[in-house]
Amino acid sequence: MKANRLLFAPHDLRTADPTTASDIYSGYFAFAGRTVNSHGESPFEIEPPTPAWAEALLGFSWLRHLRAADTAIARANARALVEEFIGNRHDRGEIARRPAVAARRLISFLSHSPLLLEGADHVFYERFVRQIVQTADRLQLALAGAVEGVARLQCLIAVSFAAISLDGQERRLRRLEAALSDELERQILPDGGHLSRNPRIIIELLLDLLPLRETFAARGLEPPRSIIMAIDRMMPHLRLFRHGDGALALFNGMGATPPDLMATLAAYDDARARPIEHAAYAGYDRLAAGTSTVIVDAGPPPRGANSVEAHAGCLSFEFSSAAQRIIVNCGASRYGSPELRLAARATAAHSTVTLDDRSSCIFGLVLGERRITAGPADIRAARQETEQGVEWVASHDGYKRSFGIVHTRRLVLAPGGNQLLGEDEISPSPTMASLPAAARFHLHPNVKPSLIREGQGALLALPSGEVWAFEASGLPVTLEESVFFAAADGRRRTSQLIIEFDAATTPRISWRLARLGTAGRLPPGTDTEAEGGPAPVDQPPQG
Repeated sequence: MKANRLLFAPHDLRTADPTTASDIYSGYFAFAGRTVNSHGESPFEIEPPTPAWAEALLGFSWLRHLRAADTAIARANARALVEEFIGNRHDRGEIARRPAVAARRLISFLSHSPLLLEGADHVFYERFVRQIVQTADRLQLALAGAVEGVARLQCLIAVSFAAISLDGQERRLRRLEAALSDELERQILPDGGHLSRNPRIIIELLLDLLPLRETFAARGLEPPRSIIMAIDRMMPHLRLFRHGDGALALFNGMGATPPDLMATLAAYDDARARPIEHAAYAGYDRLAAGTSTVIVDAGPPPRGANSVEAHAGCLSFEFSSAAQRIIVNCGASRYGSPELRLAARATAAHSTVTLDDRSSCIFGLVLGERRITAGPADIRAARQETEQGVEWVASHDGYKRSFGIVHTRRLVLAPGGNQLLGEDEISPSPTMASLPAAARFHLHPNVKPSLIREGQGALLALPSGEVWAFEASGLPVTLEESVFFAAADGRRRTSQLIIEFDAATTPRISWRLARLGTAGRLPPGTDTEAEGGPAPVDQPPQG
């Protein structure tokens, strides 16, 4: 790629905090849940506390905070850091060379070039443009190799940004348009999901594709139809995961929902359009009635590089009433230890049935990454409207290899949303005399649970004053500790309801969630005698 001038700076949709600029100027770099004080040294020379911290530093997305400060000191600080990075060849480091990191850095340099070039001399300008060209060339070489998964799409987006922002790139841009169109067609499913089945990936891709569409238009060029179609498919798909409080359901790598980014995307969305309810290709369903919402996972695990963050949560569900989430999955632990991240991906970290304390997927080490190497292959799902409400039935064979059985789950959401009926069935295995099973229902940290009727049920008190009852058709219900990884302030302790049963002798269990009313206004005769009283929100009872 030969280029001498930058013609355009793409828009960065990621929200910025100008107060962070002061922290960076003071030598504090807070990324990926860790804060490092550089003590006057170059942040690029510091031993990174985690790989995720290093990826964030070397991706330079934090330049947006310095740009938001809009001060001479912030501009000088930004330029000094970029000049030090370029001059000392920090782009040659192992993490800096990773395609996804280099792609983010390229987009960041282009988007925040006005910050870096205002008041800069010609020597820095030439060096900066040369760095952009070199990074784009390296990414194109990487694309000729084995870049897989969403990283491949991110690289194509980054190089497309460079081709449209630099002079003399018309022919290259046409080739990149074709390559990007092919990759979008391959990775973005017809229902708007991504091959990874990770809602967070949809957010990240939209935050790049929307500015790319704008950049084409600003340059007087017609945006490729593939970009427009991908955006149009992904927007309603994202709404499928949205609970009443605005947070997204916790499936396959989704962690805390960034409210600022969701508000940004909402400005580009057609608010009149309803969320899609059935994503057959991505394998998700949404049931809604009254103020209640159920979101369920009934898709096979992704393959290869797309499975590095995928979870073993087939047939898990989340349930919310108005703005309060009640039943959740534990969510992703992106910045914890490898052991913690793997534990968050296990079946037991999801609101579904676990057999013999095993996951329905196998996580294998492939090319240094924990990918899913085996899991449910035959998954069947159906839904219908009945007089009893919205009925959803699905099954998966993730435990067939280990036990020769199939798990089937049936959910019925009553027309007014006041009741959710559930049934879990484990197909019998004639060779097994016993098979320990557990149906888990992880609770949101804001839900206060308490057991009633000597463990035959539970009351769930919500911050809104609503009270819901949980029962399991005579089977004992236990209350144990759980962890919620998707809190805005990091992970929080919470609780889970568990129904333990022997799937060989009791192959089918039924359970029910029902809204009783609000605290102080429960129906006459309601049994509210709790064992030990309701548990504090942040200190669940010991399991």
